[in-house]
Amino acid sequence: MMAETDFEKAEKLFKQEKYEQAKVLFENYLKSNPNNYKTIEYLGDIAGHQKKWDEAIKQYKVLKTQFSKTSNYWYKYGGALGMKAKSVNKFKALGMIDEVEKSFLTAAKLDTKHIESRWALVMLYIELPGIVGGSETKAKKYAEELQELSKVDGYLAKGYIDEYFSRYTKAEANYMKAHEIGNSKTTFQKLYNLYLNKIKDKTKAKKLKEQFEK
Repeated sequence: MMAETDFEKAEKLFKQEKYEQAKVLFENYLKSNPNNYKTIEYLGDIAGHQKKWDEAIKQYKVLKTQFSKTSNYWYKYGGALGMKAKSVNKFKALGMIDEVEKSFLTAAKLDTKHIESRWALVMLYIELPGIVGGSETKAKKYAEELQELSKVDGYLAKGYIDEYFSRYTKAEANYMKAHEIGNSKTTFQKLYNLYLNKIKDKTKAKKLKEQFEK
């Protein structure tokens, strides 16, 4: 039997969410295997879990530069950049928005079935003020694309847009459709939170919970 490599040990630790220990082993492994891009991705993911956005951006930038046709690397790079933008002052964040948008758009264009980048674009266009590129129309475009790829994601995205603009009846209808199809923890949570925190209907929330936990 060959001894387990640092990479394999690190991968196990990563899956156990022991990020700091995994990081040490991945960094060791990278010293002797500098072109192991899976290791670089793991280091980016660990930095993301630890909210060390600069570190995550650095690792993902290597990957999206080296593999400019890989959708997921653009998505992860844009995500880390977006999270950093949320953590800095507004003026600095404004200078980062274009690159965040470009990264998600590139990811979506490179892979027409990439669900995460389309979700990221829905959220980006809804949360951004109109003056810096926010647009409900653009958000809806990507919600429609999600609907083509996954009915559940489509209804969840549409519900998210409606909820954001306090259109709670429409949001409820979309979340209900998502829950009817998906019947998952995610679909339950969206509808339950809407009832409890936005519509403030404890009876509906309680009934939904009872049905879901049957």
